[in-house]
Amino acid sequence: MPRRDNPGMNTHVHTPATPLSTRDTTRIDDTRIGAVRPLITPALLQEWLPTPDAAQALVEQSRAAISRVLHGQDDRLIVVVGPCSIHDHDQAMEYARALKAQADALKDDLLIVMRVYFEKPRTTVGWKGYINDPHLDGSFAINEGLELARQLLLDVLALGLPVGTEFLDLLSPQFISDLVSWGAIGARTTESQSHRQLASGLSCPVGFKNGTDGGVKVASDAIQAAQATHAFMGMTKMGQAAIFETRGNDDCHVILRGGKVPNYSAADVDAACAGLKAAGLREQVMVDVSHANSSKQHRKQIEVAADVARQVAAGDPRITGLMIESHLNEGRQDIVPGQPLQHGVSVTDACISMAQTVPVLQGLAAAVRTRRGL
Repeated sequence: MPRRDNPGMNTHVHTPATPLSTRDTTRIDDTRIGAVRPLITPALLQEWLPTPDAAQALVEQSRAAISRVLHGQDDRLIVVVGPCSIHDHDQAMEYARALKAQADALKDDLLIVMRVYFEKPRTTVGWKGYINDPHLDGSFAINEGLELARQLLLDVLALGLPVGTEFLDLLSPQFISDLVSWGAIGARTTESQSHRQLASGLSCPVGFKNGTDGGVKVASDAIQAAQATHAFMGMTKMGQAAIFETRGNDDCHVILRGGKVPNYSAADVDAACAGLKAAGLREQVMVDVSHANSSKQHRKQIEVAADVARQVAAGDPRITGLMIESHLNEGRQDIVPGQPLQHGVSVTDACISMAQTVPVLQGLAAAVRTRRGL
């Protein structure tokens, strides 16, 4: 029988009829779990790979600069450009060094952020990214993947180049988000309450993509949710479960990535901004020139970017940035066991090459100068 020594005691707490130690729950709990492995804590990883003062300063400065663009205080274009996904450290750094040269040359007109994506949403199944499977062989060395990912971010920041990434897993930001200047929530997760709550507590600006059907309202709703305060369960840097209370994020924006049809035209920008205005939000969009906006044809990104550049040059201040999928070499390749990969070619979505990317960036910079002179 439950103890009733204290009349005010809740007699329904910690008084099971049968001792827990003798109760068999294996028939109903974890029946589809094949294994449980230890996970490194974010605090330990950050002790191993701390943030140098210079990197911290760069993250702070670039986040503030992106925020100024979003709030209309800086007329440059934010350009998030880089591989669809990271799969090789050395090749990523080779790309970063080439991009840094362009970032420096065009810094008066473009705020260039390297796209460094470690997690890939899959429509069915497939390689889930550098953190989940860094060896590309199904070994799922996630602890190693987290370490490799953080090291790469530190190395890119050491070049003086800010980084952007997609936040897909809800726990992984604790390991790397201190190094990220701009974050994205993908089309598949923009509607997710958990990701909206995550964005409300992230320290960086965040872009929400329109839904996979092309609908912008889901992204507009997400911005409103991310601006609000929230309380939710999560994991601390020390690896403990905790309740997080957020302050809200006023640096969120919409990314037009197309849907059933492309949505990068002037009419599409007008429609998106009308919806944002009706919701009481800033009239501004970033355009993803890849994905459905290029009909999954990587070279068409060049054409789409040129169209957006013309809108910018015509004086549209509502276009605050672009996203471009670009790698050392163009195209894509499959991961085939036992077969070496081509150098600098994406293993997920097809990308344009760095050689093709440079004139695109130069064209965008020229468009900004034209807009500025109007």
